[in-house]
Amino acid sequence: MGRGFDVLSALAELLPESPAGATVQDVAQALGRERSQVSRTLSALADQRLVVRGEDHRYRLSWGWYAAAQDLTDRRMRTTGLEVLDELASSVGEACFLGILQGDSTLTIVESIPAGSRMIGSWIGRAYPAFCSDAGQAVLWDASDDEVRTVFARTSFTSPGPNAPVSAEDFLGRLREARERGYAIVDQEAEPGLYSVSAPVWDFRGEVAAAVQIVGERRTLQPRTSELATACVAAADALSAALGAPGGRRESHGPH
Repeated sequence: MGRGFDVLSALAELLPESPAGATVQDVAQALGRERSQVSRTLSALADQRLVVRGEDHRYRLSWGWYAAAQDLTDRRMRTTGLEVLDELASSVGEACFLGILQGDSTLTIVESIPAGSRMIGSWIGRAYPAFCSDAGQAVLWDASDDEVRTVFARTSFTSPGPNAPVSAEDFLGRLREARERGYAIVDQEAEPGLYSVSAPVWDFRGEVAAAVQIVGERRTLQPRTSELATACVAAADALSAALGAPGGRRESHGPH
């Protein structure tokens, strides 16, 4: 499954334009690989019932693929995600986290905290209100305005942070600015003195699956915003590629 992930991702990317299925040659050209190599991989994937080969010799994804791909995505976010965060934390010297959306909260699933960090305790498994969390804007990067309003329909916009959004519309305004900027900045929204930059991670479906965050004290991080944002976006891109995101990082700023 791991070795065939890029073949499956290429097939998934081809299908919207070829609903009847894609040929071995189509997939080989998309990947820039030898036809015989791709043919063997597709045959093996068909044996595992992850793809279906029609009588016209065209391949389509099976229902089993989506379950297997989601399972692999979840595992890679934790394994490859830790590798990416360790490298990022080592290079910037700050605490780094990977968060996902859960209801109207974000949940930390991976973290890497360097020895010199003043961050206390672990955030893994802990949820925080998405409207003011370090990952909130990034995990909702590709959501439409109506989807964001639905997420926060029952949210109480109260936070100890002096700069926290006070409504869904306030959050949407900040999200639009983040999309234009290319990364999110959360400045004292969760609590006084806390600052972060974050970027979205895309999965094999071309959807945002998580967010990479660099978090620390405002006085230390704010002067380094540009440097940290560049590193954060690069880390998110690397993890997106590992998750089979079509074309690597999505360039769209999302719906407005």
